[in-house]
Amino acid sequence: MLIDDVTIKVKAGNGGRGSVAFNNIKMNLGPTGADGGNGGDIYFEGVSDLGTLSQFRYKKRLAAENGENGKKQFNDGTNGKDLILKIPIGTVVYNLSSGKNLEIMEIGQRLLIAKGGRGGKGNFKFRSSTNTSPTEFQEGAPGEEYKLRLELKLIADIGFIGLPNVGKSSLLNELTDAKSKVANYLFTTLEPNLGVYYELILADIPGLIEGASNGKGLGIKFLRHIKRTKMLAHLVSFENGEEMISVYKKIRKELEKYDPVKSLRDHGAGPSLTEKDELIILTKTDVTDEETIKKIIKEFKKLKKPIFTISLYDDASIKTFSDLLIKILKSHT
Repeated sequence: MLIDDVTIKVKAGNGGRGSVAFNNIKMNLGPTGADGGNGGDIYFEGVSDLGTLSQFRYKKRLAAENGENGKKQFNDGTNGKDLILKIPIGTVVYNLSSGKNLEIMEIGQRLLIAKGGRGGKGNFKFRSSTNTSPTEFQEGAPGEEYKLRLELKLIADIGFIGLPNVGKSSLLNELTDAKSKVANYLFTTLEPNLGVYYELILADIPGLIEGASNGKGLGIKFLRHIKRTKMLAHLVSFENGEEMISVYKKIRKELEKYDPVKSLRDHGAGPSLTEKDELIILTKTDVTDEETIKKIIKEFKKLKKPIFTISLYDDASIKTFSDLLIKILKSHT
């Protein structure tokens, strides 16, 4: 099961306590207490694996190592080890304690989430001309502690959308090394799947239905994953016959309800779901006749968007579509 929204608590390491110690050599009894080590920091690092948020399913509290206490003879305590947590690119980090939000957008990107406390001073640092044998020391500072909500919003170049069982997973499997589950029943895909076609990241988004923006079917859980895709590939099956254009418009309506253009523009966001570049892919041409195909294509051409017809049983149609993706790839470079 894909974990794409989880709340955790993180605690950076505390600084170590400063030491109180004195030299035991005759004629040189001065202070030798050393400083405590700094507490470990906590970082998030971006990775491509969408499943990495599952590590927080049961482990909700995470802490970096505390700094070691200072020692005698000027031996400072060792710094605590940093804690580096891998999370998927596309994750928004909502800091519920500070109100600040961060995003992981690139593989290998590393963000400092919680800073470790500084180590306390040993008594050597408190010496002076009037106090040659200080017994003062300093406690280490506490590490930062935050409550965080992590929300995965998928990042992909092209997102495959449409009703359940229109061929999204099959097309992804055909073009890439993805191994999405495929079967002839609704909601076979229960979580997003990614595949890489040359340098393009393709995402198979679980099937949408009318009412999805209100939580029906798989609901808004996966509508939000479409927001980060740069382009939409809208699949409509010839199994819907004369209703194909109606089916297409119903899904477009759900996108508009979930992600209204005006509210996005008012908040300075990028294009809404209905403003993204879109390809229309009419699938399963093998279930109908040539005359019906021509009639349906004529209807869809009124939308003035790129239209493709494919069948997984027709290698030529898959080749035509894959050639298009290569052109898209070249236009992005």
